[in-house]
Amino acid sequence: MAFPTSTTDVIVGAIESRRRKIADNVTKNNALLTHLKEKGRVLPISGGNTILEELSFAQNGNASYYSGYDLLPVAAQDVISAAQYSLKQAAVPVTISGLEKLQNDGKEKILDLMDARLGVAEATLANIITQGCYSDGTIFNGKAIVGLDAAVEATVTSSQSSTYGGISRTTFPFWRSQCTSTTADISTSAKCQAVMNALWATTIRGSDRPDFGIMDNNFWADFMASLQNIQRFTDAKKADLGFQTIQYMNADVYLDGGIGGFAGDASSTHGTFYLLNSKYLKFRPHKDRNFVPLSPDRRYAVNQDAEVAILAWAGALTVSGAQFNGRVLATTV
Repeated sequence: MAFPTSTTDVIVGAIESRRRKIADNVTKNNALLTHLKEKGRVLPISGGNTILEELSFAQNGNASYYSGYDLLPVAAQDVISAAQYSLKQAAVPVTISGLEKLQNDGKEKILDLMDARLGVAEATLANIITQGCYSDGTIFNGKAIVGLDAAVEATVTSSQSSTYGGISRTTFPFWRSQCTSTTADISTSAKCQAVMNALWATTIRGSDRPDFGIMDNNFWADFMASLQNIQRFTDAKKADLGFQTIQYMNADVYLDGGIGGFAGDASSTHGTFYLLNSKYLKFRPHKDRNFVPLSPDRRYAVNQDAEVAILAWAGALTVSGAQFNGRVLATTV
């Protein structure tokens, strides 16, 4: 006897029941999002055609010393602006054909089939969102998340001339990220530590400093080799989440490479190292499109015996202080 409820209802119900799990798996499979979530920087949005990140770009020019009855300046100060980020969308259709419905008769059998397919959908969506978080937004025909490759450019600070978040880095130098570029072989301890220390010095402002870093496979190998004779500090909590970490200047440093990792840069033959301040980074999913079945729930092919449910997400990765984030681009001569 055939299961009386629509198969598409079963698919959608399965997606709904796994929604939180899917969202958690996406963050857990991405060192960047894992850290941002831990720091409370995964902040859903409720609407709007753009996401605004307010930022201070200048000091208040009225500040001054005075004596006795000196007049104090009270001129209006334009010191606050906002970077603008567009919502990006991602989706994974999950399909079942009429023949598969007949072959997988019964609720349990259909759910088993959907469980397997949703597992693949989850992993696929996690991969393309992770890829987007490290991209410059040009992949997938420019429809992907604008990620770290644009936010933290792979060029020295003075050479950055792009527009990011709607703000020109030519016109506003404060909006440039930091970059230490070296053609030296950093596989030696002294050279690896030197380029990291140089980047660190450019990204701190008093107590405002990076709290985590991300390395690809190549840089991680050189960094670990540089610690052969140095005491290592690891974080058991991060290890429980599946990421190998080590401490550098009290910042958690993650290996976000492995098989098919996206943290690296093709032009960096000796590796990429991001040094980041989570205070100025946010992952902004839309509250109504955070790994949910895309409405309408039921979709039928016009000329095929098949039904489809679509798992969808929308949001952006945003930055409110580019100058507090940096990158080492290491290439050999």
